[in-house]
Amino acid sequence: MIKTCKLHKEGTASIIIAFLIVFLPAWALIHYLEISLWLTVLILLCAFSFCCFVIYFFRIPYRKTERDENAILSPADGTIVQILEEVETEYFNDIRIQISIFMSPLNVHVNTYPIDGEIVYVKYHKGKHLVANLPKSSKDNEHNTVVQKHKNGEEVLFRQIAGAVARRIVSYAKKGEDAQQGKEMGMIKFGSRVDLFLPLSSKINVKLNEKVKSKITHIAYFS
Repeated sequence: MIKTCKLHKEGTASIIIAFLIVFLPAWALIHYLEISLWLTVLILLCAFSFCCFVIYFFRIPYRKTERDENAILSPADGTIVQILEEVETEYFNDIRIQISIFMSPLNVHVNTYPIDGEIVYVKYHKGKHLVANLPKSSKDNEHNTVVQKHKNGEEVLFRQIAGAVARRIVSYAKKGEDAQQGKEMGMIKFGSRVDLFLPLSSKINVKLNEKVKSKITHIAYFS
């Protein structure tokens, strides 16, 4: 049997809580109030649909990493919403190519490492919860920044950014560790965004509004 998907370990508590939140009130309504059969079915259907969505959110599809040591892979599933030259002020303090990936609640929310390389910087920042596709959310929202250094000496920064719904960023990145391209580095819960900051010499391989997938889409190439 070919496996196509599994559930993320971070989802266990959320799934249990979701079942308790929706089915206990639903049971109470049905048990203590005299409601019609069609309303009972509607309540149960809504509760079941919500729980299915939560389970679906924490899925991890089985994918083979499209490895290429000269490529920068997408660290997330989603849509390209920005490609521009921008001053990165947290780590580089110079101009980089910023590529932003918006992750809707329906996207896979596991984040992966875009390159092979040592993790040279990790820092979590508390912040607001603005809509994740707004440009200012990159700096104002809750976010976690990770920088990897490739063997060619180039460094790639990627930033997990919480959205209006997301309230928790999960990161397994640890400074000093070597991380493999395509390996899981964490996730963001319920709608979010990932920003990449690349060397100016990078050859961009995506365009605005393009759909991308982690482990598969080659975002750019080192020159």
